[in-house]
Amino acid sequence: MNPRERRSLLSGIIADCTPEELAFISNTVTNILRRDFLQDLPAELSVYILGFIDDPQTLGRAACVSKYWSQLVRDEWLWKRLCNVHGFEPEEELVRNYIMNEPLPPTPGVSSSYRSSSISDTAKTFSFRRHFRMEHVTISNWRAGGTLLRTHRVPLLPHHTAETPPPILDPPPASAIPTSLAVDTDWVVVGLANSRILVFSAKTGVLSRTLVGHGTGVWAVALIKGAGEAKGKERERLNEDEDEQLASESLDDEDVFAEERRLPPAMRHAVGLDQPGPSSSSASSSFRHPPKDTFPGLPSDPAGSSLGWGQPNTLVISGGCDKALRVWDVKSGYCIYVLHGHTSTIRCLKVLHHRPIAVSGSRDCTVRVWDVQKGRLLRVLEGHESSVRSLDVCGNRVVSGSYDTTCRLWDVDTGECLHVLRGHFHQVYSVAFDGLRIASGGIDTTVRVWDAETGACLALLQGHTALVTLLQLTPTVLVTGGSDGRVITFSLAPRPSRSRPHGLSSPSSPSSSQQPSFSVIQKLAAHDSTVTSLQLDDRFLVTAGNDGRVRLFAFDSTTGKCEYVREVTEPSESVWKVGFVRGTCAVMCRRAGKTVMEMWRFRPRS
Repeated sequence: MNPRERRSLLSGIIADCTPEELAFISNTVTNILRRDFLQDLPAELSVYILGFIDDPQTLGRAACVSKYWSQLVRDEWLWKRLCNVHGFEPEEELVRNYIMNEPLPPTPGVSSSYRSSSISDTAKTFSFRRHFRMEHVTISNWRAGGTLLRTHRVPLLPHHTAETPPPILDPPPASAIPTSLAVDTDWVVVGLANSRILVFSAKTGVLSRTLVGHGTGVWAVALIKGAGEAKGKERERLNEDEDEQLASESLDDEDVFAEERRLPPAMRHAVGLDQPGPSSSSASSSFRHPPKDTFPGLPSDPAGSSLGWGQPNTLVISGGCDKALRVWDVKSGYCIYVLHGHTSTIRCLKVLHHRPIAVSGSRDCTVRVWDVQKGRLLRVLEGHESSVRSLDVCGNRVVSGSYDTTCRLWDVDTGECLHVLRGHFHQVYSVAFDGLRIASGGIDTTVRVWDAETGACLALLQGHTALVTLLQLTPTVLVTGGSDGRVITFSLAPRPSRSRPHGLSSPSSPSSSQQPSFSVIQKLAAHDSTVTSLQLDDRFLVTAGNDGRVRLFAFDSTTGKCEYVREVTEPSESVWKVGFVRGTCAVMCRRAGKTVMEMWRFRPRS
């Protein structure tokens, strides 16, 4: 029979079938026509087709179709692409070391022992699929609610020894008030007004150390990440020209390094002074003469931590009302250095990335630069006429904000004041610096944005009705928080270009499309009273206030808008400090009249 006759015969048979017989025919025909199109194609082409899927749940369901599909879905290229699409890019060194098997290129001013520490033992088994799952679950936990690891109540009384017994007070004092907070992936450091410094494990929430040594309240803390135990061959010189720089120095080694030579071996090891390679004097030259590419450099971490210079141990730097700067070893809890020089309370503190340099601001109107590896004062930056209230650093530049209504931009290595930023009418309380722009806010309720290269005022931003207490700069937005409870986001994106009549050329001056708009993106009535903490990353904005609330907002980096998600913790009487990294959030609040520290985890357990 020809095809036409065959179709006519089948049509007649189907027309005479009962419903049960039609169901049987349907199931039989469906199974005969079913084809695994991915299995019929070359594996490379099948993976390419699956690469058009952006939803991870869809890929997960595809893996349940068959063993062959499951094997296709496990291809690392798919998950590497998903990591790029969803913004879950892993550390560059980790990927290069495992996939491309390339040696890490030398970075000026960065010890190889530090770089090697970022590549842990898991690098040998690194998987984009596992990395994506970890990040995806973490983001989901942020939105849905994490796990409360620990809740700590801070002791009422400060530490006292047998020689200095506690005073008899009636009534007894309230819980110690947190004044400063620093967080990284391993540690949470809290400075208290009762002179204590508490060090918690960010992974377990356990109180690991209580650092005792300051005579009065601690007002500023900074956390320096350690590199861990590196192999001997990985401990190389910081710069190739260190020996030449050393030859040009005219310093008395016996006087300059007398303090660090008195250190016990364990403390020398903690700050990296016993590392083979450069001598102690040549190591110091690496930050007197930084590489040319250190500016604009890396901006400071809003969580209060900094990348170390290759020292094995994690360090804590602290300052307060006793006018002394202290360098602590987190591993042992010992105080390595006590650095004197300020004549009044140390109010603010920052540490440069990859370099053993700390910068402190004080009520004695000065900014001081310290070598925290050698334990000595490098230089004093003078010029302010009143208390230095805030600092921010980027590369080898530091910005200071003062009660004298001005901000100053300094070169850390030379001590030169590059610009004096005048414009505020009242005290400056907060500054932010990303290497290109400087933002400042204060009692006059305004925020000013300055050009770091020229010192010119780029914009005067209004919107707050009270003191501007907090600022954070990102490449696209400026986020501000004030005593009025508002959180405002301003656009730093270029203005949209205006169309010009055909035939008219643009002027010789920079086009408007290259200038930031500085327009208000969003005004959030985040809290009923003063905003006490504010931190933004590429996905979330976390704010806290005196109203006892900690609120989470989803941040859209494309539009710069924030959408309210949830309350991070139960309402309290007030919240003093909040700091977070992607996997951990620390909340310092007041409950039932006592200071409480809550540690939240958002990473999956495995």
